Amino acid sequence: MPSPSDPKRPRIVIADDEPNLRKVLGSVLRRDGYEVLEARDGEEALGLLGPEVACLITDLRMPRLDGMTLFRRAIAEYPDIKVIIWTAYGRITESVEAVKMGAFDYIEKGADQDYILQTVRKAVRTFELDQKSPRRSLGPVPDSMGRFGIIGKSPAVMQVFQLIEKVADTPSTVLIHGESGTGKELVARALHENSSRRDGPFIKINCAAIPKTLMESELFGYDKGAFTGAVSQKPGRFELASGGTLFLDEIGELPVDMQVKLLRVLQESEFERVGGIKTIKVDVRVIAATNRDLQKEVAQGTFREELYYRLNVVPINLPPLRERQGDIVLLVTHFIAKFNERLRKSVAGIEPAALDMLLAYHWPGNIRELENVLERTVLLCEAPVIRPQDLPPELQLSGPAPLTQTMAGPAARLTGPPPSLKEIVRQETERVERDLIMRALEQTSGNVTRAARQLRISRKSLQNKMKEFGLRDKE
Repeated sequence: MPSPSDPKRPRIVIADDEPNLRKVLGSVLRRDGYEVLEARDGEEALGLLGPEVACLITDLRMPRLDGMTLFRRAIAEYPDIKVIIWTAYGRITESVEAVKMGAFDYIEKGADQDYILQTVRKAVRTFELDQKSPRRSLGPVPDSMGRFGIIGKSPAVMQVFQLIEKVADTPSTVLIHGESGTGKELVARALHENSSRRDGPFIKINCAAIPKTLMESELFGYDKGAFTGAVSQKPGRFELASGGTLFLDEIGELPVDMQVKLLRVLQESEFERVGGIKTIKVDVRVIAATNRDLQKEVAQGTFREELYYRLNVVPINLPPLRERQGDIVLLVTHFIAKFNERLRKSVAGIEPAALDMLLAYHWPGNIRELENVLERTVLLCEAPVIRPQDLPPELQLSGPAPLTQTMAGPAARLTGPPPSLKEIVRQETERVERDLIMRALEQTSGNVTRAARQLRISRKSLQNKMKEFGLRDKE
């Protein structure tokens, strides 16, 4: 999957005169993190091309300008662009000819989504290597809002940042634990982008999305003739990730028989393709993620104990959004700005009462759900700021949160003009910091040194914060 480290996501142009096909393919690629532009014909596609376009996916039969002509003109004007022919079954011969002429690959219409994404990822990766442009570390997230492209300032998130710093540039295997939507892939990408493998591929596979019968060939590839339909050799994810990082998402879904084979690769860095006899050596750093309790599954016999310990060399635990309420304010700020730009809106902020509702909601879908809610709200909002009535019904039923009860001054009232979002962020951050410090001092019986260690800040910083909040130093 493409990295969000670059200022702009990798750009892909789709050219097809069938609206439904464009829509479906575009949706698949956008979910994978790409910026997708759509064209109804070759002439329109030409106007969308530029040196920043990594990949052109084009049908062959289109009005005004056919796909072969578009392909020739595209590579003539932009030699680094990777062209994938999007073809119907009866036009494979033409597609093969296009590949011989310099097209990157072809995909049959009706191919499974995973194959489509794999082909596009390889194309984009080759484009990046041709550009000889080093991939930058994740961002841009202001220091005041987080690090590594991850929004958050809560103690639990700060601990994640510290672990990323310590283990990113090591060969150690990492196991990321967290509920769905907590940002496990962002952490995996941060580990990759801040390691010496950053210029290598970052290959992702969702173990829950691959049928059990296809898992071995997806991971290790297959040789020609390995099974019916294997008309050519195909590399697996480990080969594609060699020299880089392989992210195994939802590792708890891996079938038991595949767990044994994965353990061998982790221990020996070698494997054989399905139907092959040649042993292939790879240099891959593995990062795994799960939303399941693997220790419990080990006890139940559904996950191999030796594989668990081999994966769990460095565990990183991501807290659910409901346990990092202070970060919700930062995330709201970020998403409003993001969707203002993407949707060409000008929402100035959010009323305290509406923010209360966001803080009170339990967010079963975590950050992903919050992002979806804010996108929909910004898109449909007709007022200068987001009001309670602009939020989805399920949030309006969530009840008030502590924000307006604890904010002092005009921000606690809805009479007069609402405070700016920046002011709300400042006040809410102070409230959360004060609550966390009071809790730490209570748990350590007022011992400032131990409280500072628990909060992972210096003793001097804690003393300054205590003075700022009027908290007495008992030491």
